Amino acid sequence: MAEIQTLHPPARGDTSPREVARADQDASALESLRTQPHNIAAEQALLGAILINNEAFHRVADFLLAEHFFEPVHQRIYEACARCIDGGRLADARALFHLFDEDEALADLDGAHYLGRLARAAETIVNALEYGRILHDLALKRGIITLGEEAVNAAYDPQAKETAAEQIEVTEQALFRLAQQGEAKGGFRAFNSVLTSTINMVEAAHQKAGKVTGVPTGLADLDAKLAGLQPSDLLILAARPSMGKTALAMTLAANAAAHKASASERANLKSDNYAVGVFSLEMSAEQIGMRLLSAESRIGSDDLRRGELRDEDWPKVVAASQRLCGRPLYIDDTPALTIGALRSRARRLMRTYGLSLLVVDYLQLLRGSGNYANSNRVQEISEITQGLKAIAKELNVPVLALSQLSRAVESREDKRPMLSDLRESGSIEQDADVVMFIFREQYYLERSEPQLRDAEKPEDFTRRFERWREACERSHNRADVIVAKQRNGPIGPIQVQFDPQFGRFYDLERGHYPVDEY
Repeated sequence: MAEIQTLHPPARGDTSPREVARADQDASALESLRTQPHNIAAEQALLGAILINNEAFHRVADFLLAEHFFEPVHQRIYEACARCIDGGRLADARALFHLFDEDEALADLDGAHYLGRLARAAETIVNALEYGRILHDLALKRGIITLGEEAVNAAYDPQAKETAAEQIEVTEQALFRLAQQGEAKGGFRAFNSVLTSTINMVEAAHQKAGKVTGVPTGLADLDAKLAGLQPSDLLILAARPSMGKTALAMTLAANAAAHKASASERANLKSDNYAVGVFSLEMSAEQIGMRLLSAESRIGSDDLRRGELRDEDWPKVVAASQRLCGRPLYIDDTPALTIGALRSRARRLMRTYGLSLLVVDYLQLLRGSGNYANSNRVQEISEITQGLKAIAKELNVPVLALSQLSRAVESREDKRPMLSDLRESGSIEQDADVVMFIFREQYYLERSEPQLRDAEKPEDFTRRFERWREACERSHNRADVIVAKQRNGPIGPIQVQFDPQFGRFYDLERGHYPVDEY
């Protein structure tokens, strides 16, 4: 097999002027053609290093795949090396000699001599990692070119059924998969460097002793339980319908955006406060805005929606809107987002405005990559929760995702939610760092007013009714936020006050938790 060479123009020899001119034109045309990014010399150097010392393979195997090589022959050689080494066998020119005899596509090539030349021409394996990174980067560029061509062709196609927005989403998903393929980041870290980072975290926490170390929620007991919403955590907030999931999530989002960010956080933000991004897949941005305005102005959302305001209400609306306008709160109400599109938009938000907290309302309305659509919902939910956890780690922000609970809660006498009630997939519990439930006893009591039973004495019914009425009074506008799972902290319930008229949660003792006291 000859060395892989670039094309050259034909020799001139005894040719006519017209042939010479044509040859010059052909050579000029070849030079003007753009070839996909590649580096044959780097491929040869890396393969040669692997053949003389298989340790070179282990330096690149965690991110470099066979398809990252541009030359098909090199892809096959790398694949053969991988099979030998993974099988505990030596991979050198002699061991791979049979490859060129058994492969019909390579049978007519002088393969054994080519393997020998690769090994003889190889440099030290010290540069193997750098060669691998070069080839990985060039492969990604070729992938970008291919995606760009496919996107252009799809946009030009008059028969295409997808809308422009759907084509953009497909392209975003493909780019995300390309970025994930053979990811060249990560790997083992020496424990001394890990320990240094850990000590720095402990020192920072010590300076905040007794205070919130994560993004504050504005609810004192919840902050005491969680120490705030911690960076890189996936938090699941689950409840049955009408329990107040969205109300609590918006309370936490609005409270966080009202707080001044720490000095370390502020360096990555465009404002002084914690920046909060909200993906509202169920409600429109205007509906979210109506809820927040109602909670801030303490005017019923129904009155705001109907425009039934008194003269004295308008100053409250104006003051509340001015306070809300100063908070770095960003809402995306695009329905049926895929996890890939959500990740792209979250990255864009962080680049543009900074990001401290991400809220997703709600998890079951997200879509996966399409591999499990309409076939396996459990696996699709697993893909979504894993994607949300990956976003939290990549952006180093807490991700608060809302979730529905199964109807199993309604069939039990004790209506308090449990981890097994999480709907559609056990991966929600598995992937989450924190799982919280909302339970409002008042909701169930109001729907279970005692009725006089057959043959029941009036005095017995009266006692039963009084017990029910006292239970209603005790639970009036109260809710339990149950921390059912926390990887790095305690679990248990906390009680908060819920005002359904304004859709807002408060601390139980004081009714309202002033932001400036935090």
